[in-house]
Amino acid sequence: MGGAKERSVPYDGFVGYSESVVDTGSRGALARTHEGKPGLPRGRNRLPPRAVRASHQERLLRSVIAAVAEVGYPAVTVADIVARARVSRAAFYGHFADKEDCFLAATGEGRRLMASRVLFAARALPAAAPAEQVLREASGAFLAFLADEPAFARVFYVDMLTAGPLAVERFDAAQRRFADLNRQWHQRARTRHPEWPAVPGQAYLALAGASTELVRSVVRTGQTDTLPGLADTLVSLHLAVLAGRPWAA
Repeated sequence: MGGAKERSVPYDGFVGYSESVVDTGSRGALARTHEGKPGLPRGRNRLPPRAVRASHQERLLRSVIAAVAEVGYPAVTVADIVARARVSRAAFYGHFADKEDCFLAATGEGRRLMASRVLFAARALPAAAPAEQVLREASGAFLAFLADEPAFARVFYVDMLTAGPLAVERFDAAQRRFADLNRQWHQRARTRHPEWPAVPGQAYLALAGASTELVRSVVRTGQTDTLPGLADTLVSLHLAVLAGRPWAA
């Protein structure tokens, strides 16, 4: 509950298990489950305990994303999660205190992966790349990640706000993190573009909020695959506020 801690889990997990998960197609890799597949062998097997534990954790994190995306956070139970993951309740409680703990760990991992995708896209550019190109690449990576992970997109942008005060707190922290990334980008850009306006700190948070509402409006209607088409809108919005640039026709 309130004392739940975030856990860091490798994105790809163990390839041998990842290849055997259900083909979820439209749900994305973060929501792949083992429904209809066997669990790990009981009793003695050749897998080291650490590998078994890591596999269980990966299964549980993916299963809670899939379950919440399908029926919403309030309706999901621990029984639903372990059934999708094909692990025991004892294995679940060996990793997590309760449903909230599992949910926060899964959404926290997805959030870190999303931020990493954005940072990687920006840092892959040459140091002398124009500020607008950096913004466009980062925005494109953000939207592409969500389009690739529609179940996570729904869980993070729609269901997080129904999952209790700690989930809302984590979501707000993510907003502040993206606002801070915008601030850092803008401050670096202004060293090359002194004509760009200085803005108050609230402006960066306002842009993060506007971006979130735009994304949420698309995700809520089940059109997550169209998110990359919002790149021009997001870039134009940021340049209008942070560069004083008229909106592109």
